[in-house]
Amino acid sequence: MFRIKKVLNHNSVIAIGEGDNKEYLVMGKGIAFGKKVTERIETGTENTVYSLHELNTDRGAASDIIKTVSPECLELANEVLNRAEKEFGQIDRSILFPMADHIAFAVHRIRNNEQISNPLTEDIRILFYKEYKVAECMKQLITDMLGVEIDEHEIGYIALHVHSAIEEEKVSQAMQVARAVRECISLVEKQTGKKIDVMSLSYNRLMNHIRYMIARSLSGEKLKVSMNDYMEIKFPEAYKMAVKVCDEIEKNLKLKLENVEIGYLAIHIERVMDNELSE
Repeated sequence: MFRIKKVLNHNSVIAIGEGDNKEYLVMGKGIAFGKKVTERIETGTENTVYSLHELNTDRGAASDIIKTVSPECLELANEVLNRAEKEFGQIDRSILFPMADHIAFAVHRIRNNEQISNPLTEDIRILFYKEYKVAECMKQLITDMLGVEIDEHEIGYIALHVHSAIEEEKVSQAMQVARAVRECISLVEKQTGKKIDVMSLSYNRLMNHIRYMIARSLSGEKLKVSMNDYMEIKFPEAYKMAVKVCDEIEKNLKLKLENVEIGYLAIHIERVMDNELSE
């Protein structure tokens, strides 16, 4: 049972939990319709309850964010998370607040003709394919609710928030992974003098390898067999590029990669190079 502290709109309220006397955001279709402050409401499976106490995000405290974003932006973020939950199962719903804050800022930019371009959008679309598909629901929703149109670049950013809700990985870290992939691809393109087909199998394998290489570093998992000596002798150019990529990842993400990772990354770089040069 909750006691209404503030009605945000027909579908959301800030309420006080009668069991602990703490603040919550309670959302659900028509939950606040005809309701007034101090009235009590009960929640069911059709409602979502978000804690506002002791929750801090990259964009600030939830209790502060909720004061600066519109109820519509909160509803939009909630709907994206509903769809993410259907796709992925259990998710971390605390991402609602930074996602709503991002949506609010995006709407402000669009209305002021300040739409941004994200050079990593295509990489995000491929690297986080399912998350991107979920985030695409925003396109029609935001047009219907707020009368603005978002482009693929904004969808890419929302996809990173979705990814953060299903993995223990911050949005900023997911962005760094995508950037590391882009830097690796740029090195290969410079070496071969050709644009790499982002839809190719070797490209997808390289992207996923870098993603899991970073994940191994964060978890402390180690590869048991080294391919370094073989790759350095057999494919020296690919090996040199792998060294550069690993150095950049360590510097940008402030983590330590095992030396054995170089050889395996070189294998994937060589495959991409071979595919491009053979065409």
